[in-house]
Amino acid sequence: MSVSKRLLWVDGACYPLRNLARVHTYIVRPNRRAALMKFLAWLAVSLLVLGVASGLTDPDPYSGNDGLDMIRFIVLALLVYALVDMLIVVCGASHTVLAIATTGNPIALVTSREEAVLRDLVRRISDAIENPEAEFRVQVERLTLNMRNYTGDTVNMIGGNNNTGVSR
Repeated sequence: MSVSKRLLWVDGACYPLRNLARVHTYIVRPNRRAALMKFLAWLAVSLLVLGVASGLTDPDPYSGNDGLDMIRFIVLALLVYALVDMLIVVCGASHTVLAIATTGNPIALVTSREEAVLRDLVRRISDAIENPEAEFRVQVERLTLNMRNYTGDTVNMIGGNNNTGVSR
C-alpha cells in the first residue's frame, strides 16, 4: 500500500485521494451462529431421511438392504461435510480490517494481524488527504477472507437491488 502523487495504491488498484469517502478500521467476525444453525438443519434433514428410508425398507433380514446402506453412506458423507464446514467457521478467527470506501461503489479491504498497524494506516491516509505533498509506502500482509462466513453492517446503497438499510 502506498500514497504517491495524490493516489492511493492498494495492491493493483488505484484510488484518487480526493475520491475517498471514508477510511476506517473494524473487526469482522465469523458468523458462528449461522454456521451452527446450518449444521443443525443438515442434521435434522439427515435424521428425517434416515427415518423415512428405514421405514421403507423390507424388514426381512434375508432381503438385501443395499439401498438403505447406500442412503446411510450418502447421508453420513453429507453430515461429515456439513460438520467440517461448520467447524471451519466456528473455529475461524476474527480479523481487523482497514476499509477504504470511495464516493462511488468500489471499496478496498486491507487486513493485518495487528490492529495498531491498520490504525496507523488510517492516520497516514487521512494525513495524505489533507497534505497534498504526503507520500508513504507500507508493506501489509495479505490475508484472504471468505466474507460469506463473516458478519458486519449491511449498508443501504443508492441503486442496486435488495437494499436493506443499516442492520447489525
